[in-house]
Amino acid sequence: MLLQQLVETSRTVSATSGRLAKIQLLADLLKQAGPDEIELAISYLSGTIRQSKVGVGWAALQGARAQGVGAREATIEIRDVDATLGLIANTSGKGSGTAKKKLVSDLFSRATAEEQDFLVRLITGELRQGALEGIMVEAVAKARELPAKDVRRAVMLAGSLGAAAKGDVKSFAIQLFRPIKPMLAKTATGVVEAFEALGPAAFEYKMDGIRIQVHKRGDEVRVYSRTLNDITAGLTQVVNQVKGMKVDEMILDGEAIGLTAEGRPQSFQETMKGLSGGVPFFFDILYVEGTSLLDQPYSLRSKVLAEHIPESQRPPRLVTADKDEAQAFFDAAIAAGQEGLMAKAIEGRYEAGRRGGNWIKIKRASTLDLVVLAAEWGHGRRQGWLSNLHLGARDPNGGFVMLGKTFKGMTDELLEWQTAKLQELKVREVGHVVEVRPELVVEIAFNGLQDSSHYPGGLALRFARVVRYREDKKPEEADTIETVRRLHSRGA
Repeated sequence: MLLQQLVETSRTVSATSGRLAKIQLLADLLKQAGPDEIELAISYLSGTIRQSKVGVGWAALQGARAQGVGAREATIEIRDVDATLGLIANTSGKGSGTAKKKLVSDLFSRATAEEQDFLVRLITGELRQGALEGIMVEAVAKARELPAKDVRRAVMLAGSLGAAAKGDVKSFAIQLFRPIKPMLAKTATGVVEAFEALGPAAFEYKMDGIRIQVHKRGDEVRVYSRTLNDITAGLTQVVNQVKGMKVDEMILDGEAIGLTAEGRPQSFQETMKGLSGGVPFFFDILYVEGTSLLDQPYSLRSKVLAEHIPESQRPPRLVTADKDEAQAFFDAAIAAGQEGLMAKAIEGRYEAGRRGGNWIKIKRASTLDLVVLAAEWGHGRRQGWLSNLHLGARDPNGGFVMLGKTFKGMTDELLEWQTAKLQELKVREVGHVVEVRPELVVEIAFNGLQDSSHYPGGLALRFARVVRYREDKKPEEADTIETVRRLHSRGA
């Protein structure tokens, strides 16, 4: 497949607002991809590259681009791009900087001006044309004439859409030591809203820890993060506790959290610092003794969980149809130092990798997980630090919607870390504003929302302040602009 085909589709998708129209455009392109190209095409359309790091910055890319106007005809295939990026990523040692620049220059000399622009944005992580994973799943399903639920399930079990798209989607099954995408939750503004969505439900304490997925076979235990990275080495206490459980094979979903001497939860930052001593609390079981529980209702999964995991290692839980009882349970969770509650549909299935309607998180009011889009150089006492953050909510159709700025709630230690991190993510600098790749999620507290003609979403945060960075979350897990509008409509 020619890179130009992908570039043209990317441009058209970016200019298209309708979800169904985006899906059709992407599906039409994916139909043209060969078996050895489909994974690359999905990756590039999603704005990511296969190589985690290539070691080429914005300046080097712009330098290569400035050397000429580019080729007149499109000849580069997407496999050529991947091969070159692989060479660049693997180039190291003395003289590697010069060698990398030459590889980039050679690639750009064969690219048209439009392809060069696409490559710069792809490599820097700035490509945001709206091909989010949810849309890509639908596009793959349409291209292969398959039910979207079958593709979604294959993605859950394979760990990535690219891997699922290459194979027979029916052939994927849950497998020990191959992590599956964790189920995610929507957000409600309170207990009443959760009841409106679910009716009678199970409520559990929502713990502010590190999401973990634990796989066990005999004495072998592996722990995976919410992004499917193996973090076993950092969670010694979790491994030891699970190893001692009298079950041969199982997969558990839960949180690791630090506790004070009094048994109260530590802050997320303290939990991260003392990672190896994190205590596990498990709220779901996905596989036990050779049997998958993914298609079983939550009522059965919770029963099986209780049979194998002691109550001390499960979050407090209440099943009720009484709103007042649920509200009292929420208040008790807050008083105990927890984030809030998770409300779960009693008969809901485990919708791995999806922010479905079966789980709803109810947190203390007036906090949002937003994405940092840019930052401004400070002045006075903050001279030399990137301070004023530009904050955006996720648009499900692609990109982010800016809601405001804040420089409040930052310690000197956080400012120092933030400045270094944002410079790593810098895309360009215009005056005192540093635009960055939208990769950092930050939890923001605020005192309300107000109508605003200044920001594209029509809303602005009032008295916003930083609570913490959510290093455990990806940008696609940030709160959406719909959530923000719903909060506003309810008087937040």
